[in-house]
Amino acid sequence: MPSTNTEAVEQAKRGAPEGTCVVASEQTAGRGRHGRVWASPKCAGLYFSLVLRPRIAPAEFPLLTFVAALAVQGALREESNLITDIKWSNDVLVGERKLCGILAERIETIAGACVILGVGVNLRRESYPPEVAARATSIETETSAIPDAESLLRTLLEHVRRRYIALHDERGAALLLADYTANSSYATGKHVRVESGGEAFDGTTRGLAADGALRVELPDGEIRIVHAGDVTVVRARERAESCARRDVFGKEINEK
Repeated sequence: MPSTNTEAVEQAKRGAPEGTCVVASEQTAGRGRHGRVWASPKCAGLYFSLVLRPRIAPAEFPLLTFVAALAVQGALREESNLITDIKWSNDVLVGERKLCGILAERIETIAGACVILGVGVNLRRESYPPEVAARATSIETETSAIPDAESLLRTLLEHVRRRYIALHDERGAALLLADYTANSSYATGKHVRVESGGEAFDGTTRGLAADGALRVELPDGEIRIVHAGDVTVVRARERAESCARRDVFGKEINEK
């Protein structure tokens, strides 16, 4: 199959009911955010997409990415005893290396607004090319065991189901944001570099807005609200070099 998200979009436009799940053992044209390619070798990863027809405010649709991320995190803990982190807004990590990617796409259908929620989990070492091994990982790499894809899929879908239903409760969005903040080291107090809208800046994360946007405090105290973009960790040495470049007196700052 070229892409589970592409197939799910077509099915949704043809009237597929909510909860329709498209699963593939291989994707020949897997997609990530911003049109990036998602490597999807045969039987090396878990690749699936869900058709969702949420009954929440459109402004809350971005929270569906959080639903998926927390569901993946919970399922991995249950199935493989694997502790993971979530990088805002859609990557599940182990030790800063990417284990899972999530792609949410909103489309319009004759039955109304629809969200296609795609998930790709690296099961085996072969799920990513050697040249990205420093930035990617798999369940097999982390646990020295090959996971049961069908069992993981069942568990993961159950976690999605429960969180998706909870999101529709009166306080569902607030509780989801609190849960996400508690389970993501990136949500608050993380020194990051943000690339968004053609610009890049460094800052410290200061929690999430009501719609899931990331609040980032700049060195001068200004709070920037980031709705979309790439976020990466800024190491201590990089922060020191950044401070040196920003010295208004033109004098190098040596931080330890």
